[in-house]
This record gives sequence, C-alpha cells and structure tokens, in this order.
Amino acid sequence: MCGIIGIVGNSPVADRLVDGLKRLEYRGYDSAGVATVFEGAIERRRAEGKLANLVKVLEGHPLPGDIGIAHTRWATHGAPTTSNAHPHATNEVALVHNGIIENFKPLRDELIGRGRTFASETDTEVVAHLVSELVEQGASPKEAVAQVLPRLHGAFALAILFRSHPDLLIGARLGSPLVVGYGDGETYLGSDALALAPLTQRIAYLEEGDWVVITREGSEIFDKDNNSVERPVTISGVTGELISKGNHRHYMLKEIYEQPVVVAQTLRSYMRRIDDQVSLPIPDFDLSAIRRVTIVACGTSFYAGMVAKYWFEQFARIPVDIDVASEFRYREPVLEPGGLALFISQSGETADTLAALRHARAEGQKIAVVVNVPTSTMAREADLLLPTHAGPEIGVASTKAFTCQLAVLAALAANLARAKGRLSPEEEKKVVRHLAEAPAALNAALAYDEAIESMAGVIAGARDVLYLGRGPDYPLALEGALKLKEISYIHAEGYAAGEMKHGPIALIDDAVPVIVIAPSGPLFEKTVSNMQEVQARGGKVVLISDYDGIAAAGDGCLATITMPKVHPLIAPLVYAVPVQLLAYHVAVAKGTDVDQPRNLAKSVTVE
Repeated sequence: MCGIIGIVGNSPVADRLVDGLKRLEYRGYDSAGVATVFEGAIERRRAEGKLANLVKVLEGHPLPGDIGIAHTRWATHGAPTTSNAHPHATNEVALVHNGIIENFKPLRDELIGRGRTFASETDTEVVAHLVSELVEQGASPKEAVAQVLPRLHGAFALAILFRSHPDLLIGARLGSPLVVGYGDGETYLGSDALALAPLTQRIAYLEEGDWVVITREGSEIFDKDNNSVERPVTISGVTGELISKGNHRHYMLKEIYEQPVVVAQTLRSYMRRIDDQVSLPIPDFDLSAIRRVTIVACGTSFYAGMVAKYWFEQFARIPVDIDVASEFRYREPVLEPGGLALFISQSGETADTLAALRHARAEGQKIAVVVNVPTSTMAREADLLLPTHAGPEIGVASTKAFTCQLAVLAALAANLARAKGRLSPEEEKKVVRHLAEAPAALNAALAYDEAIESMAGVIAGARDVLYLGRGPDYPLALEGALKLKEISYIHAEGYAAGEMKHGPIALIDDAVPVIVIAPSGPLFEKTVSNMQEVQARGGKVVLISDYDGIAAAGDGCLATITMPKVHPLIAPLVYAVPVQLLAYHVAVAKGTDVDQPRNLAKSVTVE
C-alpha cells in the first residue's frame, strides 16, 4: 500500500529518494517524508498531502546525506498528518513501514510503561522505539532487528536507518513486498522494482520472513530463522520510459490507449497462430481432472473473474464459485478435492487475495494465478502462473490490467474446454481467431473517444448513475460503475438488467442517467426490454451498443455510444473501453484527480 525506498549511496541521496517516491506515489499519497544521516545526526523532512508538498519543504530546507530512506503513505493507523507521516524516528533510528503491526497496542503500552514517549498515533512508531531501545542498550543494528522482528505480528515491509551506523540500512518483509537493488558502489531497497528503475535493474526479491542488511558493497540476507541465505539476482526489465505519460494528460488515459498493444502482447503468449491453438504454460497437474474452479479476487480483478465464470461454465462446463478475497477465508468455504483455486491480481501482492491463496493451498487446492507482476509473491506460490503483459500500471483506477486479465482468462477457458473434451479442433480455431481480432477491435473502440468526451457533461452533473448489463456484460456494468465512483466520486451502481424491476427501478427518475451495455447478440432483446422499462419511467438512457444495436433501439435515448460489431467472446474486452473513457472524461469534466483519486491506493497490501 505505502511506498518505500532506501539508498546506501556514494553521493547525496535526497533528490533520488524523492524521484523514487514519484514512481511509488500510486501506492499512497496521504503524506510523504525523507530521512538521512548527516554528520552524526538523523535529519528528517515530512509533509502531509501529495508528494509535491514534500518537494516544497525540501526546496526550503534541503536534506544532505549519502544514505537515506523515504516513504509515501496510505493512512491506516492515524490521520494523514505531518506528525503521522513517515519516517518515524528516535535519536538513534528512523524507519519507514508498509503494512500493519496488529499487536502495536500492547507493544506501545509496554514501551510507555518503560518511559518511552510517542509523537504519533501510528502503529509504526512502536517498531522505531523497540529497535532504538536495544541500540541504546548497546546492541548492534543486526542484533536489535533480529530481536524485534519476532515480536511483530501482522504484515510489514520495513527500512531502518541508524544514526551511529551511516554505512548501512536494514530491511525486512513479512506479508508486504520488498526488493534489494544492486548498483555500482551503491545498494538500494524498494517496495518494487519500479521505484528503483532509474537506479538499477539488478534486483533480488526478498522472500516471506526475510530481512537484509545492505551496505555500499552489497547485501547480507537472512531468513525468518536468522540463517544467512542467498536470493537470486534478476534483471527487472523496468525502465523509466515504461512509466512516462507520453503525450497524454493522465496516466489513466495513456493506459487506456495502450490496451490494443498490451492485449496483443498478452494474447501472443497464449496462442499459437500457426495452427490456431490456445497454448498455456504446462501445469504440473492434469487440467482434465479439475472438477470445480474457485475464483478469488478483489475490485476490478473480481469483475474480470465474474466474466471468466460465464466463460468457464459455457465453454468448459466446469462449475465455478467466485468470491471476493476479503470474505473468502472467513465464510469457511467448502473446497472439494480435485479443485482449482484461481486468484486474479494486478500486483500479485494484494493482502486479502494472498491470504485466500494460502488458505486454498492448505485445503489441498491446485493454485492458478493471473497476475501482472511475474516476480510477485502470488506468482512465486502458484502451481500455474498465467502472467498478463500489461506493463506497469500507474493510474490507480485499473484499465489495461483488466483487459489483459480478460484476455488470459478467455485463453484459460478455451484450454480448460479442450482438456475437458468440450472444444473440438475446429471450434478452438474459431475461438483463437476471435481472440486474435480483439486488439483491432479495441483500437476501433478508441476511435470513439471524442464522441464519448463530448457527452461526458451529461453525466458529470448527476448525483447518481446506474449501469445495466446482462450475461458477461453484467460484470462490465459493475466495472463501469466502479470506475465512475473511483475517479469522479459520483455514486454509481451496476445491476444485472433483469434485476431492475426487482427493486432498483424505484430509483429511476429524470435526474438519474442509466448506462446500458448491450452489444447485439443473443441477450440484446432482453436487455433492450429492460432499458425500455427504464425509459417508460422517465429514465435518461445512454446506450452502448454496436451499429445494429443502436439502429434497433437507439431512438429515445439521451445519448448513444457506437462500438464495433464483435463476437460475444471478445465483447467484454471491447466494451471495457467506453466505460473506462466515460469515467475518465466525466472525472476530467468535474476536475477531480484522475490518477490519484482520494482515499485510494494501487496495491492494497493490508487487510
């Protein structure tokens, strides 16, 4: 959730730490701070709000020092104030933290009982005091950290700076990611490879329970039992160019426009066009033996899973359960032997989804993971890893990650159907050909951007908006409503179109726009009937359909958005574009912060 970067450098680090925070601000932007060691003292600069506020503080009060840590915060314990901003410090140590220390209250009470004074409301400050107390008593940094880590319950990634040791940093992870970067006479810590992209591409990923001592010469890594271990150094492949906005006003718009390319890249890795076959990584278990699929995800990834449920049941005839990750463990689900648990996550570090994965593993399920970060924790714990190839997604509201997830899930559905004997070679060829058409169709959908922008004002003044769809378009209605809520702050709800008459139709009046997602096809007439029920009660309808659908049902609509005519299999990918663009242009019309909407963060690594 929060973003961490640390540098043991051979030149001043403050500017580079701030540059790293800029790459991590998608993880949280309630407050930010930097700490260094200079001339035997810990120096700190902090500011509440966006990173730009910290930059102003540093302009007025520059921060010297060749070693330092920095943090951008998504608030958990304590309001987003300067006093609660990281780094937290004592005279001896400063540290930054991503995660939650669940037992912070008894630890805090214990420390107060020994005379320690706290300056913040955060759970993080207890760690600073615990480490500082031991250092003050004569323990080395390594000894102090080794004693404190077992006392911490919850999830954390930590980077710790020591006043009396200006040549080292200590990092630790449990439930939250942390990477070590290796440079030329410098070593780095970061929440992910993205933060370190301008500094190095030589990365080692710490494993669960690891902690590390970094110096200018390199690193020494220990596992949870304090045994010295080696972690492989890999080349991250992340560059600064990948996270630039290009000529676009916002990251979100850039990422919407990248979808034809990244979906093509993703599909290319799952299809053999020479013989028109779907080709997945070979799992170490028999797909044909899978008796039930359990899909678990959060937010936008959950809606991708809802679409996949339709595909898996329609094509492979496999029963599918689907649950939001935050509820999955706690309802004590019945997981049958021979089941496949499928987890979907952009980051591969989402705390709720990761906990659900481990629960399913303990219940004997085979684990498949659809993820955008192939080096993430979920990816490393999967039996079947299905990477998307969306590239870094900086906009907090997910766009290209969603369509790439759909592309992978469609390929998986076809593969399962073939393994189950439900898809003939000729039918598989047709599926592959339809999937291969998706990038061009996405490109054609983007051509309607200006038309969508021109009607955004119709929605921007609304207080409430409803979205309707049937079949695989129902999850698209939910996703459209989520996008509008996330970035424009307009209250929006998505419904299965047939459910309108069972309650939500009471909300309809001429002040509530209703977005109807209805490509022509087998469910079109049913959806149009529900749309007409809305219009009969004065509802203002915006119809998203293809040319045939608009011609058949567009009369009487407030506005229409025409999409290319596509096969129903790829319609969810294509129709994602107009709901994304509509939310984007409404948010721009309202003047909200599109890339960093209030209260949200990209990678949710806390429960």
